[in-house]
Amino acid sequence: MMSSACHDDKYYRDLYPSIIADIERIDTNWKTGKHKLEKIVCRSETSKGVYCLQYDDKKIISGLRDNSIKMWNRKTLECEHTLTGHTGSVLCLQYDDNIIISGSSDSTVRVWSVHDGTLLNTLIHHCEAVLHLRFENGIMVTCSKDRSIAVWDMLSPTDINLRRVLVGHRAAVNVVDFDDKYIVSASGDRTIKVWDTSSCEFKRTLNGHKRGIACLQYHGNLVVSGSSDNTIRLWDIEFGTCLRVLEGHEELVRCIRFDNKRIVSGAYDGKIKVWDLKAALDARSPTGTLCLRTLVEHSGRVFRLQFDQFQIVSSSHDDTILIWDFLDAENSFEEEGAAGSNKHQPNRTYTYVTR
Repeated sequence: MMSSACHDDKYYRDLYPSIIADIERIDTNWKTGKHKLEKIVCRSETSKGVYCLQYDDKKIISGLRDNSIKMWNRKTLECEHTLTGHTGSVLCLQYDDNIIISGSSDSTVRVWSVHDGTLLNTLIHHCEAVLHLRFENGIMVTCSKDRSIAVWDMLSPTDINLRRVLVGHRAAVNVVDFDDKYIVSASGDRTIKVWDTSSCEFKRTLNGHKRGIACLQYHGNLVVSGSSDNTIRLWDIEFGTCLRVLEGHEELVRCIRFDNKRIVSGAYDGKIKVWDLKAALDARSPTGTLCLRTLVEHSGRVFRLQFDQFQIVSSSHDDTILIWDFLDAENSFEEEGAAGSNKHQPNRTYTYVTR
């Protein structure tokens, strides 16, 4: 037993420097834009465009303009299932271990089995397109072109009940996010509104964008929003103050995500930009240093993206899904000199953890 323990200890001691080197190399690849690019061409038969997506290490699930939901194998990039039932474009979706919930321009919210694609439930409440939704811990929040936000209690996939309708925006509500403290919504009326999750009572409005707001993410005390005024704003949710304005996109900022290090944005200019979050939160940082990299591969508007430590997955009006891989970036290997040399390519498998 002692010999085995010593062997294990040596194995991890030897592995540690390699992992640290991988982390540093990945960080460098993000900063320099070095990546391996994989592409899924959706081959929509009618209307082209991929409006929404979510992924894990086994699959990518996408919502398309042609009214379908497609499930792709993450390794082979082949389409394994196509879910049909919506009679309008699939504008938003989210899935967990058991279900997919989607919202559509047909005004419905549909619940599907993530395992076999069976339609489990259809919720008819909104009177215009369902533009965004989020669910977690037995609560779902949906928002619509009808200017309202609906809060739902989810007892099971087939037992989802409307708890409250939140009214206050003066234009389409384009996006919602929430945690156990606040629901945050953003609208074409140029405002972000904050609501109490438990009581559903209105708390405050965040004002500053010059045009309608298309996207946001909320986590901790931070809200990051993107607008058709071409800017991104960072907000303190408690005080309602704007902490920073990021400029650089040339058209509407359609999608935004952040973690503890980076903000990644996609826009109608076809570009994806990577921003330094910590620098953006430091008032002393010069504006010109905040955008780390601009990624240009999509030939149409960028509709949705998500990312983790190793990759960005994005979708576009050009009917493609792109996977930007910063872990196995080809360019960084080619710089080693020898043709075909993969000297620094990791032989370890990493699993990203989503919060």
